[in-house]
Amino acid sequence: MEVRTLSRKEKITAYAAWGAVCLFWGTTYLAIRIGVRTIPPGLFGGLRFLTAGLIFLAYLKWRGHALPQRRELLDVAVVGIALLAISNGLVIWAEQWVPSGVTALLIATLPFWMAGFEAVLPAGERLTVRKVIGIVIGFCGLVVLFAPEIETFFDMAYLRGILALLFAPLCWAAGSVYSKSRPAKSHPLMAASIEMIVAGIVLLLVGGMFGEWKRFSLSIEGLAATAYLVVFGSIVGYGSFVYALAKLPATKVSMYAYVNPVIAVLLGWLILNERMDWSVILATAVVLLGVVLVKSSKS
Repeated sequence: MEVRTLSRKEKITAYAAWGAVCLFWGTTYLAIRIGVRTIPPGLFGGLRFLTAGLIFLAYLKWRGHALPQRRELLDVAVVGIALLAISNGLVIWAEQWVPSGVTALLIATLPFWMAGFEAVLPAGERLTVRKVIGIVIGFCGLVVLFAPEIETFFDMAYLRGILALLFAPLCWAAGSVYSKSRPAKSHPLMAASIEMIVAGIVLLLVGGMFGEWKRFSLSIEGLAATAYLVVFGSIVGYGSFVYALAKLPATKVSMYAYVNPVIAVLLGWLILNERMDWSVILATAVVLLGVVLVKSSKS
């Protein structure tokens, strides 16, 4: 298959889109941490995804894109529930107690879980020595991160948040593997819009089941965080990701995973006065080293 060479303008636009992914997805952890201070987590995530999904859907229908076929809807819904309602929902819930920088570093372990899932699938990529070393190094980075504050694990709310954040990448990895095995034939953004709508409805229902509407109150801070995540986290961020992926090699696009945690840790320190000491800096470097080894490994 012939690969078309990108024009200079297309290259600039594609790398600008990749830069937007690095920046905006790195800031989402801070926005979530701010948002859940005033809006209960289920309603916060539900309103974000439902609003973004409906905006995406309206725009794509206006552009003439068709809805996913009926037989695809179940697969799209499963992916939306796994990736957004469960995985991202756990991140939102956990950030009630866990700092945004720590959250980003825990989510950065996603490639380790992906490698594990791929290894157990019949047609998946086998674990190599480099991958195993990368996984071990990455989790050693988490030990470095939490060692100075081991007493925080006696705080049950904080401990629940950490456990949720360890489970969140597992759900994302499972949903991603399922998505690869059952790819949607519709436009990627159309499938994404349905995934967001499904996830938004699920999170709103869960929030309602746990009585979050009684605790819901509008605030400038909460509304600003929600609007930021709708516009820059979902619409601009995901739209840029899809464009960059269409124009650039997947290996280059995936390098956003190395940038997001660094941005999240820095913003948490600068804006919310989160911990920034030698252990955080070293842990960030060690976790990212593990990610590099895993993602650069060849089966």
